[in-house]
Parts: sequence; structure tokens; C-alpha cells
Amino acid sequence: MEVLREMVEEEEVAEREEAAESIKWNEKVEKMVRPLEMRKEETTLTQETLRDLEKKLSEIEIPTPAERLVFTTDTIDISNLPLSYKTNTPKEEHLLQVAGNFSRQYSHLCPDRVPLFLNPLNECEVPKFVSTTIRPTLMPYPDLYNWDSCAQFVSDFLTMVPLPDPLKPTIKQKEKALPKKYTIKPPRDLSSRFEQEQEITKQQEMRAQEERRLREEEERLLEAEKAKPDPLHGLRVHCWVLVLLGKREVPESFFIDPFTARSYSTQDDHFLGIESLWNHKNYWINMQDCWNCCKDLVFDLGDPMRWEYMLLGTDKPYLSLTEVNDEDDAENLGKEDEDKSFDMPSSWVDQIEISPEAFETRCPNGKKVIQYRRAKLEKWAPYLNGNGLVGRLTTYEDLECTKILEIKEWYQNREDMLELRQIQKGTGLNTDYFKPGHPQALRVHSYKSLQPEMDRTMEFYETARVDGLIKREETPRTMTEYYQGRPDFLFYRHVDFGPRVKKVALSSTESNPRPLVKITERFSRNLAKPADEDVAERVFLIAEERIQLRYHCRDDHITASKREFLQRMEVDSKGNKIIMTPDMCTSFEVEPMEHTKKLLYQYETMMHLKAEEKLARHQVWESEQEVLETLKLREEEEEAHTLAISIYDTKRNEKSKEYREAMERVMHEEHLRQMEAQLDYLAPFLAQLPPGEKLTRWQVMHLKDECLSDFKQRLIDKANHIQARFEKEIQELQKKQQWYQENQVALTAEDESMYLSYCSQTMFRIRILEQRLNRHKELARLKYLALEEKLYKHPRLAEYLKAST
Repeated sequence: MEVLREMVEEEEVAEREEAAESIKWNEKVEKMVRPLEMRKEETTLTQETLRDLEKKLSEIEIPTPAERLVFTTDTIDISNLPLSYKTNTPKEEHLLQVAGNFSRQYSHLCPDRVPLFLNPLNECEVPKFVSTTIRPTLMPYPDLYNWDSCAQFVSDFLTMVPLPDPLKPTIKQKEKALPKKYTIKPPRDLSSRFEQEQEITKQQEMRAQEERRLREEEERLLEAEKAKPDPLHGLRVHCWVLVLLGKREVPESFFIDPFTARSYSTQDDHFLGIESLWNHKNYWINMQDCWNCCKDLVFDLGDPMRWEYMLLGTDKPYLSLTEVNDEDDAENLGKEDEDKSFDMPSSWVDQIEISPEAFETRCPNGKKVIQYRRAKLEKWAPYLNGNGLVGRLTTYEDLECTKILEIKEWYQNREDMLELRQIQKGTGLNTDYFKPGHPQALRVHSYKSLQPEMDRTMEFYETARVDGLIKREETPRTMTEYYQGRPDFLFYRHVDFGPRVKKVALSSTESNPRPLVKITERFSRNLAKPADEDVAERVFLIAEERIQLRYHCRDDHITASKREFLQRMEVDSKGNKIIMTPDMCTSFEVEPMEHTKKLLYQYETMMHLKAEEKLARHQVWESEQEVLETLKLREEEEEAHTLAISIYDTKRNEKSKEYREAMERVMHEEHLRQMEAQLDYLAPFLAQLPPGEKLTRWQVMHLKDECLSDFKQRLIDKANHIQARFEKEIQELQKKQQWYQENQVALTAEDESMYLSYCSQTMFRIRILEQRLNRHKELARLKYLALEEKLYKHPRLAEYLKAST
């Protein structure tokens, strides 16, 4: 194509050098179009060459697609469209002629390229130039075709590294703290090295076989996933948005997909080439080779060697005129461009108006489905589904998307604060995630069934609970709870249950609780107590009637003290109940102390442990009841799935709508009441007459004169009142000035400041009173005339007053 272009240019330049300057180029239409082969050294054509060129151009037929994509009345109602959609203005017709001539020249010079996309048909099947379909907007939100900035949000992920507890020294620290003579020697290794090597070799072979199997499986899947060759590769044409660098601190040019609003680099492999560009001012043709897709393209629209423009007058700067040495040539070039400039007609497209309801739908009918490889993403508009579902991601095991692997569902505006549900189809495990605000302070709930005494895990917002519970794990036979920030330093409790005793009459979970077998509690270090007296673990063996204690280990020790109590319900030979005997307490103390060996100390400790056991059993019962209440609440929430509606959403919030309508009704009634209760200026005078009696002519005239006289007197009284206040302020100011003249010598700076402040305030009041008095004098006559006019229009006086005039 480039060779053909150069040959045509050389032939036509040679012909133009022999032509006369008097020949014009196809009147004004051809002056506005700069042909592709014209350059700065071109002058004019001969009459014979011009006729030949016109004949060739008229014989060119621009190829058009067999089926043009047009909108029909079945999809769009064109009856309500404005006139600009159905007709073309003279300026638009002129532009279409220019575009047609430009297209014929392009097809003549580049016959191997696809036709230009210049004037497609709109909804009313009227040809429109593509640049006029763009409507520049002045709103703060950028138009897709005018975007010249892009914001990219980056999420920073921090990796939390757990730090060692300074109160828990490591094994090496403990060994360093011990004297060398007490160092424990490791036991001798009596295992066979040959057997170990054989075991290692066997494991390596098994691991290699597993890796080989996984690799073969992966290769098989990749072979199955290979897509068939696309027969239309490189033949499809799609319109994208190009954002050029330079303005609004855009560092580099990039593309935007108008369907997804995603940005892509110009180096992306998805873009095979560019035929043309246009905006609301001009149209450019790409003259660069796209053999390397769009990676090597230069997006300098002011370079005519790379981008051939259709219309002059664009605000895109040209390349620097370094090759123009003569200033006169530059001036002539500017005049030539000025003569050939063409103003683009205004856009025929109406401003896009999106209602709040349509904006909330976000997609046609409020639903969108995107199919991926082994996955399907579904999106819904808020409040479209009754359960608040706004998104669902389904992943599959196979390419045919028949075997579901996992389902993720996102929710919004739920009163139960549910925001995400993850369903594992293989294991049947459901995981619900909640936002803060749930009645039970739930954060995460993992379960297979909402029935009690099943495998489940509950995580809580610890700041919303007074007991510091952060996690609860439950199985049919165990319950484990984790705490944080408790005053008693409890951080772990594990409960083992026994098989439930079958009861015929009482079969419910509440009436037939599971029997407790063992309760294990662990405590953090309490620095207020010695390590030998600070319990680290407490085990209640309920079935065996034993209590085991393990204390914290001191920093300079390698073992911890232990103590075990036996709860015996026996009697002696006399029938008395045995309370405490020395054999009921077994202990191991790293540093024995005298008071711990006393029977009284052991008795008090056991009594305290019995009370703690009773409290622990009660807390376990409360935990079971809380689980039952939570499960019952979750069932009710799932059945109701009530959505929360903002009080500002008056269209969905029925309560707010009713309240607003009631307030408007009350305000309207109050307004009517005020209008009815408005005082009538004749009411005081009409009250002197008998009610319901028809007024005579004399009474009407008397009422009028009396009303006007009274109003005139009130105006005079108001003027006198203002005048009296005015004279009083002047007199007080004169007295103050006289006092200042008499005592000026003896006054201090503070007294003078107070005097000046008093004078300033008094003068301000005098000016205000003077203005009010003057305004009252000006308006008094107008108010009197206005009242007289109202009296003449009063329904009870108008009949006689109009007759008297």
C-alpha cells in the first residue's frame, strides 16, 4: 500500500507542476478536504487531469457490508425521538458530502483496506457522521469519549508476622537460664538408619509418582481446554475509547472498554490494529503499519504522516515547523488552513438522562450473567431479589460446567447483616460472613446443618460481647470456646460430652441435655500472682469426680507444679460424711511450701474448686442455650430475609413515605387553618354591630371612616413613638458629651475608651431610628391608600362604596 501511495504521489505532483493556478479544486467542498496525496509542494491541476480524476472518482463504488446493523422499531420507539434524530441539517448534509468525497479518495488510494466507518445509520435509519454522535458534556462526570484522566486504585496487603510472647521464653532461652550441670542430656537414638533411609526413599518414590500423575492430569486438562482456532480472528471490528496522555496528568495513553469500563494498555495483545480514530471535532485515519498489533503505534494525531485527518480546524497541535525556514511560508500555510477550516456541527444526540431507578438496575432488567471457563458470575441490582442477593459466583470442576465445586453469594441491605455465603458442594460446608451489628455479634458461621449438636464453628466480634468470646467450635460430643481480654484471664474452654440418656417423654434438646464428662479450662499468665500459685490449666473430670490443676512454669524452671483433688462422697464408721482427708489431695510442687501441705489450705482450695466447677457447668449450659437461640434466630432470619431500607429512600421505605405524607397533610391543614384564622382589619369594628345584620349605607360609610381614622392614628402613634426614642437618644448623647467636657482632664484611658464606645453605640441607634422614621414617613401614605383600596374591595362594603364613587 505504501508503494502504491508513493507512485500515485509522484505522478500527481508532476502533473500539478504543469497546471495553472486559476483552476479551483471542486469548489468549496474540495477546499475543505485535504486529500491524502496532497503535500506542501502541491499547487494546482490541469483542466484535463482534473476531469480524468473526477471521472475516476465517480466510477469508484465503495463496498458496503451485505447486512448493515440498524435499529428497528421493534426495539426502539422512534415516535418520541426529537427531530434531530430523523433529519439532517444543511450543515450535516454538507458534512456528509465531505465525508463521501473523503471516503472515495481513501478507497481509490487504499483499495486493500476495509471501508471507513464514517456515516452509519442511526435509530431512524438516517445517515449520521460518527463525530456528531458524540455529545461533549459539561457535567462533573467524564464522558467516555472525552476521558483524559484515569484513576487507579491499588489495594495494599500487609503480611502480619506473629511476634513471640515476651512472657513465654523459648526452649533455648530456658536452657540458657539453667545452670550447665542441670542440662538434660538427649536420649540415645536407637532407630535404624537403614530403615530411615529406606523409608525416605519410599516416600520420595511415592511423591514422584504423585507429581507425575498430577502433571499428566494437568497436561490432559490443558489439552482438553485448548480452544479451537477462531475463523474470524482479526476480522472483527470493535469500537474502543482511547485516552491520550498529556492532560490532567495522564502519564501514558490507554484504552477503555465502553462495555465494562476497564482500562487496558496500548501494548495489550488483544488489540490487533486500529483503522481510524474520531472525537467530537475531527476524524483521523491510521497510516501506520499494524504488523506488531498496537505496540509500535505513535498516537501523535498532529503528525500527518502517521494520522491523516479529514477536516482542518482541529485544536490538535501540529508537529513543530522546524522544516519551514521561511516565515512567509508558515504564514501562507496558516492562511490556507484558515480558509479550509470547517466547524463540526453540534451533536444530534440528546443528553443522556438516567433516572435513579434505572441507575440502580446497573444492567438490563437488573441482572447480568458472565460466563467464564469453569465459572459463572451472576449480578443483580440491589433490592431486586427479596433476599438481598446481589452477586453469585459458581465454580465448576469440568469445562461443561455441570459439576458444581463451590458457590459464593454476596448480599446487601440484609437486616441480619449477612454479606457473604460460601457453599462447598463437595463437603456440604456452608460459611456465612456477617457485618458488625448482628444481634448475636456473629462474624463467621460455618456449618453443615442448622440442627443443634452438629459440626459448626462460630466466630464473634469480641468488642461486641461482654464475655470476650471470639470463637466457638462444636461437634456432637465436644465444644471448644476461645476468649480474649477477660478479667479472669480465661482464654480456652473445652467441654467433652457423654452419650445422652434416652428418655421417652422428654426427647427435646433443652429438656434432655447432654451429660458433662470433662471440662478443661486454660488461663493466661497473671503477673499479680506467683507462677506457682497461678493456675495455667484446670480440668474438671466430672464423671470421675476429680479436679486436676496445672500451674504456670516459672522462668527458671523446666517443670510446673501440679495438684489433683478427689471428691469422695463417703461416710466414716459413725455415719458422718467425710469432708477432707490427706489422701484426697495429691500434689507435685517444684518448690514445696509449708502452708500448701496443711489440710485447711487443701480444704479451702477444694471448696473453691467445687464452686468454680459449679460455675463452669452453668456457663457451659448457658453456651448450649446460646447456640440453640442462635440457630433458632438464624432459621427465622433465613425464612424472613428482611431487607433494611434507609429512611432517605422514600420510594421503598413505606414507613418513611407514610410519615412524610402525614407531615405534608398536617402542614397543609395548618396552612389552611392559618389562612382562615387570619385577622380581618374590619373585625374589631364589625364586632360592634349586631351579627348577621345587613349593613346600611350610613353604617358602611361610618365603618370606612372609622377604620381609616383608626389606621391613620396608629400610623401617627408609631411615628411619635419612633420620634420620642430618637429625641431621647439625642438627649442622652448630649448629656454624656457635656459630662465628658466637664471631666475630660481627670478621665483615665479606660474611661475615655468606655466613653467612645458609648458614643459609637448611641450614634448607631440614632442612625437606625432616623432611618426607621424616614421609612415610616415614606410608607405611611402608601399603606393608607392600600387600606382604602382594600376597603373598597371588601365583600361587605364594596356594594355601597362602589356606588358612592
